[in-house]
Amino acid sequence: MTHPQVAVVILNWNGGQETLDCLASLRRVDYPRFEVIVVDNGSTDGSADAIRRDFPEATLIEMGGNLGFTGGNNVGIRYALAYGADYVLLLNNDTEVASDFLTHLVEVMEATPKVGIAGPLIYYYDRPEIIWSAGGTIDPRRGQTRMIGLGERDRGQYGPAPRQVDFVTGCALLVRRPVLEQAGLLDERFFAYYEEAEWCVRVRRAGYRVVNVPGAKVWHKISPERRAASPIVHYYMTRNRLLFLRCAQLGVGAWLYTLIGEYLRTLVSWSLRPRWRNKRNQRNAMLQALYDYRRGRFGPVDLG
Repeated sequence: MTHPQVAVVILNWNGGQETLDCLASLRRVDYPRFEVIVVDNGSTDGSADAIRRDFPEATLIEMGGNLGFTGGNNVGIRYALAYGADYVLLLNNDTEVASDFLTHLVEVMEATPKVGIAGPLIYYYDRPEIIWSAGGTIDPRRGQTRMIGLGERDRGQYGPAPRQVDFVTGCALLVRRPVLEQAGLLDERFFAYYEEAEWCVRVRRAGYRVVNVPGAKVWHKISPERRAASPIVHYYMTRNRLLFLRCAQLGVGAWLYTLIGEYLRTLVSWSLRPRWRNKRNQRNAMLQALYDYRRGRFGPVDLG
């Protein structure tokens, strides 16, 4: 196969050792033509200096402030395009990769020009045989997005052939240059969460396919429990789901299910049931998210 140029964009925000471990795993990648671009979103933990010292081969772009997942990655994408990249891979800093993952992804893209975005099979880092994502589905009737394979032990049930999916997570996502030129970059109103699902909808509407490639493997250092307990995550997930419904042009049923079937029921439960008193901060974050969406306030938020 030919070896088109790939730019790997990694976003760092106080990533510490996780970012260094991710960069070390990329040194073992067998694909012959790729460069690494690290966009630092104003880290204060010294990680930018450590990246510059330990990984001089990586291009480090220091922004001086937190542009979020969308803004920071868009900086890296624009840099990659300006320097002639054929493909751009978004890769979370809290991942480690198999040495052949990029080869598998590029082979699929090169073999099928109508594939616009491809993602690997992603496992939990601390449970390396348990799947976190084998791509994602979108339920247009309920406005729900769901990870395929979440929590399943890998028994080969998703391989070996690439599979068409509704979206792949921005944790690890390979996109070809013409897609970026036709469908555009990440929507920076999202800041973080739901941005990749909306992006994949846009890409599919531009006539491209989105696929999961089971032969490409990545391990993600994610804690679902910690994320579920975070008020800021609840804020972005609440507000951005509504923005996703709007951008994806989903119908009235999806809006009713989201607002009444999920949001209203959750807020009532968290407000009235004594067992959910510990959810007060998450409830307040949801209320703030609904207010901000109604007022058209997007991008970053400070919950105080």
